[in-house]
Amino acid sequence: MNRGLLMLLLSLATLTSACTTRQYGNFLAPAPFDQGKLAEDVVRQLILLYAPAHTRIDMQQGTPDPFGQALVKALRADGYAVSEYAPSDTATARKPSSTVALPLRYVLDRAGDMGGNLYHVSLQIGNQTVARPYLVQDGVISPAGYWVRKE
Repeated sequence: MNRGLLMLLLSLATLTSACTTRQYGNFLAPAPFDQGKLAEDVVRQLILLYAPAHTRIDMQQGTPDPFGQALVKALRADGYAVSEYAPSDTATARKPSSTVALPLRYVLDRAGDMGGNLYHVSLQIGNQTVARPYLVQDGVISPAGYWVRKE
């Protein structure tokens, strides 16, 4: 199969799966790659879409996993104000702010049954979804396609 066609199909499958997924989070048990590098790539894309120091991010899910922790750390390091997830039924409710925060959710998972070394990350930020496939070879993760954006 033509590599370009495969990448197009993988990108479309990734975006479609992000649209139909109701649960968010990291669905990889122990990941065979450095999830911090993946988080850095995600933040580089967010910088292109939303200016740091002018954008507040409101995490809409807990981030106990390695990718989530690295993502929050990288967002803050690059100048984003990040409000971490707090369930609405807790006694420590968030204080209202004068600036609007963009809600952020993520999915990190394998990209179907295509060989086992393809992964995808999907972000739902505000009213849009961005997604990208990744390929892992010898423990090193690298992009397997372009970022796909759906508004």
